[in-house]
Amino acid sequence: MSLKRALGPFDATMVVVGGIIGSGIFVVPAVVAQRLPTSALVLAAWLVGGGIALAGAFAFAELAALFPQAGGEYAYLREAYHPLVAFLFGWASLLMIQGGGLAAVAVTFAHYALTWMGRDASNAAAWSAAAITVVAAVNVLGAKPGSRLLNVLVISKMGALGALILGGLLLPRASSNGPAPSGPAPTSAWLGLGAALVPILFAYGGWQSVNLVAEETREPRRTLPIALLAGMAIVILVYMLANVVYLQVLSRPGLAATGTPAADALRRIYGPGADRLVAAAIAISAFGFLDLTLLAQTRIYFAMGRDGVFLPGLARLHPKFQTPALAILLQAGWGILLALTGTFAELVDSVVFGDWIFFGLTGAAIFVFRRRLPVASREPGAFRTPGYPVIPALFVLAAAVVVAGAIRSSPGRSLVGVVLLATGLPVYRFFTRRRTPGEAG
Repeated sequence: MSLKRALGPFDATMVVVGGIIGSGIFVVPAVVAQRLPTSALVLAAWLVGGGIALAGAFAFAELAALFPQAGGEYAYLREAYHPLVAFLFGWASLLMIQGGGLAAVAVTFAHYALTWMGRDASNAAAWSAAAITVVAAVNVLGAKPGSRLLNVLVISKMGALGALILGGLLLPRASSNGPAPSGPAPTSAWLGLGAALVPILFAYGGWQSVNLVAEETREPRRTLPIALLAGMAIVILVYMLANVVYLQVLSRPGLAATGTPAADALRRIYGPGADRLVAAAIAISAFGFLDLTLLAQTRIYFAMGRDGVFLPGLARLHPKFQTPALAILLQAGWGILLALTGTFAELVDSVVFGDWIFFGLTGAAIFVFRRRLPVASREPGAFRTPGYPVIPALFVLAAAVVVAGAIRSSPGRSLVGVVLLATGLPVYRFFTRRRTPGEAG
């Protein structure tokens, strides 16, 4: 059972950009400035982070050319290692990574949307549930309506960032006598750089979203590498320019002292009324993430159902719209439950390390497939990761550093993540025992 190919190169590029640019660029720069002593190091850290993310995009582009299938990482992990590894990735995505992320971002959307409208945020939970419901309905109608909504949201958020960047670059450089940093500068620039890369890589995360909709992309072997590389180039440029503006308008100490860098910078550029512009920009970014999650991430569960390792109904397409409606509704329903109960925060924190474990395993799959599927046996002109084996090795190393940092900073929550992943083992065993001999897996 195959999905309808409705997405072209522009749609796919917007999935990449929309998957990366969220609320992080409006908040994370302050955290980075707190961990590094100079503006030059701040910009260098963002450039290094962009390079690591680009290395990941190169690896995912090669994998997409090899396996243009729904599920992205799920398909690569299944083919490289074992169906159980792929299932645990999908289980973690549903239960924690995407489910918790969907809930957290829905609450973020509700809070900032209500702020933009000047309304009380006491009923934010209801607005969160309503936002997820609306986005789920749009995506059940088809991948094309979902991608059109995403295109509009991505262009809108880029407009807000454009207002920040253009306005900031037209101002004279801010004086350096801003407020003092909120914490002491790191004792070592190298240690500070390592600490700063963790939130930076979080802000750069999401390039892999386009791989999940490979089966709905026209000419995926050609389109996906183009979308990944074009999207990453756009994001790195925007992130670097945004940080130049933050540092120019607020100064490095001022950026380190604020919890709302975008609001403070826009207030200095355009005046007090810019607060509502920031609220609108963050609400749009959050809503775009909701749309992207239900457009792309639900294809993981579609692939799991098709392989016979999870609920079979998840592989059924809507008879009229040809979308994995049950997979969309499952993710939406779980996200709404977490948003209404408020139990998502600990889940999200506990699985940060798990997300990067699967990133590392997926990056390492390049080495598996280079040995198993020699270049000579591949389709002529298929994308290959440049700088092999150095580029993918650096990405795998970066993933290991993030995982180690997460375990060191929060061992208890990392243990919770391991336990939650382990709950997938009996589920996998149950469904694979029920699977008929003719099913994939």
